[in-house]
Amino acid sequence: MRYLLRSAVILSASALVLSGCASSGGEAGGDGSLAGSGEGDSCVIESPVSIGAALSLTGGAASYGESQQKGLELALEQLNEKDGVTYDLKVEDDGTDPRQAIGVFETFAADGASAIIGPTLSNTAFQAQPVAQDAGVPVLAISNTATGITEQGDFIFRDSLTEAQVIPQTIQAAVEANDLEKVVVMYSNDDAFTESGYEVMASSLEEEGIEVLDTLTFSVSDTDFRSLLTAAKSLDADAIVVSALIEAAIPLVTQARELGLDQPIIGGNGFNNPQLMADAGDAAEGVIVGAAWNSASDSPENADFLAAYEEKFGSAPDQFATQAYTGLMIIDHAVRSGCSAERTDIQTGLTEVKDFATPLGSLTINADRDAEHPAVVQIVKDGAFTVMP
Repeated sequence: MRYLLRSAVILSASALVLSGCASSGGEAGGDGSLAGSGEGDSCVIESPVSIGAALSLTGGAASYGESQQKGLELALEQLNEKDGVTYDLKVEDDGTDPRQAIGVFETFAADGASAIIGPTLSNTAFQAQPVAQDAGVPVLAISNTATGITEQGDFIFRDSLTEAQVIPQTIQAAVEANDLEKVVVMYSNDDAFTESGYEVMASSLEEEGIEVLDTLTFSVSDTDFRSLLTAAKSLDADAIVVSALIEAAIPLVTQARELGLDQPIIGGNGFNNPQLMADAGDAAEGVIVGAAWNSASDSPENADFLAAYEEKFGSAPDQFATQAYTGLMIIDHAVRSGCSAERTDIQTGLTEVKDFATPLGSLTINADRDAEHPAVVQIVKDGAFTVMP
């Protein structure tokens, strides 16, 4: 069995190494040394394929990064049990900081990574991705949903559905289920992801003919929303629509219920985290969230993933773990399709991903290098995300 994952993960201030292979994989993209023979399941590449992943292991998005790390760890373990291709995966902390992520991307590019996964947040991705684009290193974003991510260059891809793909469906379902006519919108206006989410929310509400009584803004680092929520309460809206990261979503939902706002709360992708229910408790009941995935999917790929994840970690995965797991599987699919770990060959392979069976569903990467697969609208019921009827 070809298996490179260490039983003990090595963690330093800057890096988490998930592989025991000393080689960085060499300079990808030039001399053909990373090309193999065969194709698909018959592909054989002699040298380990070097992959870098920039995740928020510390900072404001650490809860997302922790899930992503687990998803990648499981995918790496499974892939390195297969014959023909092994992966040397190095995970580094982007610190939820664009400057730190830039340095991480520069290191991966210089050390010969064949592809890069991440970073965790869209705001960070916009700053770091140009490094990879300039170096000709394929990037697969696994959680970046803001508009414009893949527009930064032809080496930038993603398996995460955009806010524009998920939010309209979420707003439509919430309007129909609750007979909404007027809402208050809240969002943090100093983050690319939440701003992009707000813009899609605003256009979706307009399309549904919903009156926006007021739009209230806050900082991504804010945790006290009582004054804003008091203002929202005075407007007697049918619902509150929010674009925020989980660190703001939890206190916002909790404080809204404490102040007696019992209207539906509709959240963007930042709400899509089990930590919402764990920390907000009963206050999270009834929150509506659009998502790229729900554990209720009965596809064989999802069932196998759920079972393997729960066996390995003793808990259920969330969307961020699922997208990370799928991301490494997509890269393996691209590598095996051309039987090459050369950067340009992986880039080509990613453009050709079509109807690929994953835990997220049947996934295609379109001409804009964005993923297309089914979305789902969820509601928190009895402390868990359930598919909205």
